[in-house]
Amino acid sequence: MKRSIRSITNPIKAHITIPGSKSITNRALLLTALAEGVSEITHLLISDDTIAFIEALRELGVMVQLDESTRSCIVGGCNGHFPKQNASIWCAQAGTVARFLLAASASSPGQYTFDADPQLRDRPIEPLLRILCTQGANVSPQNAKQMPFTIEGADGLQGGNIEIDGSISGQFISALLMVAPFAKNPVIIETNHLVGRSFVNMTCAMMAEFGVLVRRMHQERFSIPTPQRYVARDYIVEPDLTTAGYFFAAAAVTHGQLTIQPIATKKSLQGDVKFIAILEKMGCTFSENSTGLTIKAPLELKGVSVDMRDCSDAFMTLAAIAPFAKSPTTITNIGHTRLQESNRITVMREELAKLNVQVEEGPDWLKIYPSQPTGGKIDSHNDHRIAMAFAIIGLRIPGIEIDGAECVAKTCPDFFMLWDQLYE
Repeated sequence: MKRSIRSITNPIKAHITIPGSKSITNRALLLTALAEGVSEITHLLISDDTIAFIEALRELGVMVQLDESTRSCIVGGCNGHFPKQNASIWCAQAGTVARFLLAASASSPGQYTFDADPQLRDRPIEPLLRILCTQGANVSPQNAKQMPFTIEGADGLQGGNIEIDGSISGQFISALLMVAPFAKNPVIIETNHLVGRSFVNMTCAMMAEFGVLVRRMHQERFSIPTPQRYVARDYIVEPDLTTAGYFFAAAAVTHGQLTIQPIATKKSLQGDVKFIAILEKMGCTFSENSTGLTIKAPLELKGVSVDMRDCSDAFMTLAAIAPFAKSPTTITNIGHTRLQESNRITVMREELAKLNVQVEEGPDWLKIYPSQPTGGKIDSHNDHRIAMAFAIIGLRIPGIEIDGAECVAKTCPDFFMLWDQLYE
């Protein structure tokens, strides 16, 4: 699907209701499924990735009653062991389905086959697979490095010391953490060069909310006493701050004002809350009260130099704002994003260059100079965050057309409907 972005000349002034966080939704789905008892999740995100997670849980025998009209679901917990001991899990394009449910399946007696879309098949999973095999699970074929494969789960992982490289994906560490309470022995997870630290922090915080203790010995060493069990509870999902970032950016590039629904930013579980501080460095101001969180943009944006290792999902949003700043913007420590839905650093450089933006690329950095972008056709590379980022530029520059815009359904199916509210 091609999507033409309509430009505007006036500062926007809008109030937008942001859907629930994808990262929190899928963690809540797994934790409620592993809990003992029945839980209700409200304000969950309904998107391709979360539906894939729900369908996978159902395939594993977990009761999930979804009410799309109220954005809520009832989950019947299985106390760590999936009811079905033979299942085929279709991960679609959802990395959380592949990584989280792989670890959970390896900890549950049975045989589970995993497969996914080609895009996800190409993303790393072997490091997690090898750890699970040392913990008592078996994989077929034995030399599997990507899906499809079949995992034969154990009755709980062995536990003990687990060492895993953290430089590829923080989802590996989150996956191991969430199944650790069911291990036969206490678990110590040691990692290094951890990317997505904020997502691992989110995992630990949510485990605590469901009654499980994780001791943080230091930033890259975790101790999980066993046995422990998750306690069923009702859970409200925060608005997605990564999605909110595109709308804050819309206000920034149009020198406008925008409000989203209330969110307790100081208590937020999401790492992309840090994007607010980045926008403040660029000259934007934020205020928070009972009606919502409001951004007011200045008449002139400043360029910034920022390490986005812990909020890398938002780096493309910043890269879309950067051409309109009065000085260069440098984004560092984002090398791991080359292994996500697309090679995000290279794709952003290539697509920005199509619009006459001066941009430089390094192994783990991107530098964008003040430019006068022109219209053009953008290839989303089937990456939802690329598509949403270039909608920001389209607000300022006429003639932006995004090819493959339907990929936004992965995390925000209503994105363009919400975007249209900016013109009202």
